Formats: sequence, C-alpha cells, structure tokens
Amino acid sequence: MSGHDPTVLPDDLPRPVDDGAADHLPGRRLPQVRLPATSGEPVDLSALPGRTVVYAYPRTGRPGQDPLVADWDEIPGARGCTPETCSFRDHHAELAAAGARVVGVSTQTLDDQREAATRLRVPYPLLSDADLRLARALDLPTFEAGGQVLLRRLTLVVRDGAVEHVWYPVFPPESHAQEVLWWLQANPR
Repeated sequence: MSGHDPTVLPDDLPRPVDDGAADHLPGRRLPQVRLPATSGEPVDLSALPGRTVVYAYPRTGRPGQDPLVADWDEIPGARGCTPETCSFRDHHAELAAAGARVVGVSTQTLDDQREAATRLRVPYPLLSDADLRLARALDLPTFEAGGQVLLRRLTLVVRDGAVEHVWYPVFPPESHAQEVLWWLQANPR
C-alpha cells in the first residue's frame, strides 16, 4: 500500500454502527484532565467556558506512509481522520461564529499531533491523549489496531464542562463538521 494518501477516501468504506458505547456521555461532566496540546499549553476541557466542539478520532495518516494495519480501510470508522480534520479546519471560522471553539483529540503522541497540525494548517489545538487518561476517565469508545489503543470517531459538544450533545458513530467523516455547524446554528446558546 505504499503511496497511501490519507486525504482520499475509498467509496466503499464500511459504515460504523452505533454499539451504544457513547450512550453514557450526554450530560456527563468532563474530568479534570490536562492534555498536551499543539498550541503549546496543556488543555483541561472541563475548565473551558462556553461551548467546545471536541472531535475524537483514531489517528491522522501521513502521505506516503502505509496505514497502521493492512486492513485499516475495512475497520468501520477507522479511515477518514485527515479529511475530517481538514473539514473542521475549513469550517473553523463558521463554528467560531456559531459560538464554539474546536479541539481535536486522539491517542497519538504530541509529536504526531504537531506534525498533522503543521502539515494540515490546523488553526485550533489538537490534543494528545496518548496515556488514555481522558479516554479512561470518560469511558470513551476505543479499539485496538497494530498494538495501539485508538479512539473511535465521535464528537462532543461540551458546554461549561458538561457534555451537551454527542455524535456517535460519525460517518461520513469528511462532511461531519458541516453537520456539527448545522446543529450549533439550530441550537444557539
């Protein structure tokens, strides 16, 4: 699979199903967990005032590098992190105008997050939950691939430290930011 392009999604990606793994999240208060961020300062999502869109994703790929595992495209919900991140980037100003800051989070290292943020010109922080502190404290849905624990794709709207709305599973990933924007516009603060 050399020459892999993470920005291009195959037409036949399997659709993830709602297995109930995020049913416990609406209304839940976020734990006080400081995560390393590409912005340089650790971020505690529980302490952010107002609305924050927190989109969780397995991992961004790098152009020219093979996926984590050979059957990456067959894992429902695994593929699409780069297009999703680019979509949130492209809708960033509109999401801010709708009253929400944006952060992305994965279990990738901060170095991996920095590389993606720089390469993709991401104007908001990407957070590293490489030690799974947030994932475990919130009991976020995860899966294993290539010996790594990865977050399943989901999005939270957090309002003053509590989960206001959840999208899970997220599909298709490349148009999800628009879906979040529409929800924010239909549900003003």
